[in-house]
Amino acid sequence: MKDETRITFEGRGGSHGIVNMPVYRASTVLFPTVADLEAAQQPSQGERRLAYGRQGTPTIWALEDAIVALEGGHACTVVSSGLAAITTSLLGFLGAGDHLLMVDSTYGPTRRFCDEMLTNLGIETTYYDPLIGAGIGSLMRPHTKVVFLESPGSQTFDIQDVPAIVKIARKRGAVTIMDNTWATPLLFKPLEHGVDVSVLAATKYIVGHADAMLGTITATPEAWPAVNRSRDNLGGFASPDDCYLGLRGLRTLALRLARHEASALQVARWLDGRPEVARVLHPALPHDPGHDIWRRDFTGASGLFGAVFKPCPKAAVDAFLNATELFEMGYSWGGFESLIIPTDPAKGRTATAWTEPGPSVRIHIGLEDPDDLIADLEQSFARMAAAA
Repeated sequence: MKDETRITFEGRGGSHGIVNMPVYRASTVLFPTVADLEAAQQPSQGERRLAYGRQGTPTIWALEDAIVALEGGHACTVVSSGLAAITTSLLGFLGAGDHLLMVDSTYGPTRRFCDEMLTNLGIETTYYDPLIGAGIGSLMRPHTKVVFLESPGSQTFDIQDVPAIVKIARKRGAVTIMDNTWATPLLFKPLEHGVDVSVLAATKYIVGHADAMLGTITATPEAWPAVNRSRDNLGGFASPDDCYLGLRGLRTLALRLARHEASALQVARWLDGRPEVARVLHPALPHDPGHDIWRRDFTGASGLFGAVFKPCPKAAVDAFLNATELFEMGYSWGGFESLIIPTDPAKGRTATAWTEPGPSVRIHIGLEDPDDLIADLEQSFARMAAAA
């Protein structure tokens, strides 16, 4: 069955025939007898029982069931944000004295967590070149417990050779965790490529409407116990209201992604021909360095990409950004609205150098007409030229 079909009904098994799963809010759950109280804390294999709100409600479980069906894993847990999904996963497998290999193009808050929290816990992080592929073996140590991937990478959209990295990591006994937010399970399935744990900032494309914070963690049977323990110990569970919004967004994910992809490619190709642009960072463009691997492993592209301008004053870039009317400036992405923000990839690199001399931006193409978006960018370039 195609994923486009599965997303219309997965996660509706406990809704009693109601098309959209109702919102079950709960903290305290009451039990008529001691036996019932004790049984709720010891569910049988594969069975969920209401015990306490932090351990889930039918609304939360419905989203978990839908995500795990798409990811193809053993089990899924929903947490309060994409960052919570990342940190919960890492803490499930790392302890004092362990070593982590983290991709150098990772999401900024992930790097901050490694540099601050993990360092304080006695866990060492080594950042590696996202393009290292099978060469990851040269960085692995006897106490390397986790290799973390993110493809495409944040801000620079580097495509990693996931199967090559996973093969070496598994041979050396390390767990692999991948941030798959850009692609979602519709465009890339990490677990099918050998990854042990797949995390998503469901805040982005799963929710799709810029109005809820969610993260998901999906794991293989072997990795699930560690993820589950970490989730229980940290307590970063998601709100059932946000899970309802995640389920609502999931139903239209395939349609939205197709529009995001088509419009983003149209805008990216137009930008690629602009005299002000030195380079467009989009793996679906044939001249992108990661295009061949992207074409081999992915089934499509989302609406997020980057662009590097030719060297120009900051005032010119600011004028360009301030002039946009349809593109708003704001963090996050994945919603129906188009967004643009300035980026500085050099600030977030330690293992590799970012050598592009010009300023850069990150662009998310929403659901507006791409011709209108191009017209907006065109008039913004005029403002840029005037400021320069």
